[in-house]
Amino acid sequence: QVQLVESGGGLVQAGGSLRLSCAPSGTIFSIHVMGWYRQVPGKQRELVAQIWTDGTTNIADTLKGRVTISRDNAKSTVYLQMNSLKPEDTAVYYCHFVSVRRGPEDYWGQGTQVTVSS
Repeated sequence: QVQLVESGGGLVQAGGSLRLSCAPSGTIFSIHVMGWYRQVPGKQRELVAQIWTDGTTNIADTLKGRVTISRDNAKSTVYLQMNSLKPEDTAVYYCHFVSVRRGPEDYWGQGTQVTVSS
């Protein structure tokens, strides 16, 4: 079973930046959309950003201006650049792919912790 592997999380001071990366452990065909979600304990997982094969992006309204999502289709890798981080951005960030090779098929990463100190 192919898994998504995230990297780049960690501890950063408020106002700082982080760049998250996510790539599959094997080959995933026909990746239609790549995205990032985040979750804090006791709350639902929420969308951060998505990017489609053609480069179209969808960024959560509360994060617009601070977050950029990009992808390298040749490497099946998605990136999340986060700037001007705030303590409320502290969460576990999950990578998510949707493959359409055999109908929609979801892949999730194991999550990477981002902690923003005040």
